[in-house]
Amino acid sequence: MTTPISLYFIGHIAIDEVVIEGKKNKPTLGGSVSYSSLALKKYSNDARISIISNFNKEFSQNSILQLFYQKNINLEGVQDLNSPNTQFLLDYYNHSRNLVLQSRCPDLRFSQIPEKFLNNPPDAIVLVPLCNEISYDYISKLSNTFPNIAYGIDLQGFIREIDDGGHVSLVRNEKKIENVHQIIKLLGRNLILKGSEEEMKILSGEQEWHAVMTYFQQFEGLFIMTLGEKGSMISKKRESILKIPSFKPKKVEDETGAGDVYLAIFIYEYIKSSKTWKEIEQIGHLASAAASFEIEKKGVKGFANHQKVIERVYKRNYIST
Repeated sequence: MTTPISLYFIGHIAIDEVVIEGKKNKPTLGGSVSYSSLALKKYSNDARISIISNFNKEFSQNSILQLFYQKNINLEGVQDLNSPNTQFLLDYYNHSRNLVLQSRCPDLRFSQIPEKFLNNPPDAIVLVPLCNEISYDYISKLSNTFPNIAYGIDLQGFIREIDDGGHVSLVRNEKKIENVHQIIKLLGRNLILKGSEEEMKILSGEQEWHAVMTYFQQFEGLFIMTLGEKGSMISKKRESILKIPSFKPKKVEDETGAGDVYLAIFIYEYIKSSKTWKEIEQIGHLASAAASFEIEKKGVKGFANHQKVIERVYKRNYIST
């Protein structure tokens, strides 16, 4: 019998109001922690998933959480705070996105993590903040508590800039860049960091793809740059840089969350693997194929089980770039 793999997903659960080509949709469940955890639950039956977050359950959107309960995702680590929830407006037009933070839960605090969680080491912790809600101190305490597990990091929530009007942008902020560098050094070989092309260029200070990924080879850990329909790249010290293709979806409905799906599936398969570079390349294909299902449906619905992902990988129906 297979031993269940345990993962903690940490970050704000969000409520998203999505506008696509001028058409408004009703508020839905959002946030990287939602996309990544629900995608993995669909992908694998043996993943034991817990979420650590803040959410005001008294809000009328409380029914949004039912998706987690239905999928048997543990919400004991979700603190019920008397505050506005983290809510975004996502305005998509011609493959570009305007993102506005409308309200925000307080930062996550290590002291809020239930003792039960701290006494049961998971196989991996996936840190997926949305608006700088996870501090270096928080991660340092996690690392001291669980020194020998994998740590996944989604870069976006660590380097986003949010102005007084809530508009979200990506610009190089030296203080935030230094903070991420300290996190990279802290987690060392336990780290798997994923960022978009724009995010990884900002963090590295490089512009050309190969130069970006070469930059990260000075550090321990694994580094992933997602490139949308152009695929992804994976880098590790003393290894050749991998280029992973993107897989053609049946249709494109909503590109939100594809990177979250990629990271969740990658980390899960990485934990199970022997961690050879050849196997990591194969894991990249699985993660890329899983992400291609996410964009076929709106919201947190475009997930696929392991068998469907395998079938898409074997078909090798790549997007030509």
